[in-house]
Amino acid sequence: MSLNSQQVKNTIDELHENFFRSGLTKEQVADDLNISLTKLDHLFSLTQNSLNDPWILRNYLIEKVEENGEESVEFTALVGDYHQYWFLNSNLIDQQQISAGDN
Repeated sequence: MSLNSQQVKNTIDELHENFFRSGLTKEQVADDLNISLTKLDHLFSLTQNSLNDPWILRNYLIEKVEENGEESVEFTALVGDYHQYWFLNSNLIDQQQISAGDN
């Protein structure tokens, strides 16, 4: 699945807004997801190599926003049940296994 330029912009904005609402630091997110800050920056800018990784960050942020007592911003492109998307590995997403490397 490819996102058009507007969907990419919206998704980046939605990730950042949910990150803000989570009340966490980038260091906390990177530690929780067991990734480098460089990798996290690639996820926030959607310049990573894996299609699974943004879904992992999305799910993580939604959970943390709700734990913080806030309401998460709805995603406009990362929607639906990722278990049903043939191009995603739902097992990796469920286990929060972000791809190796900094991209």
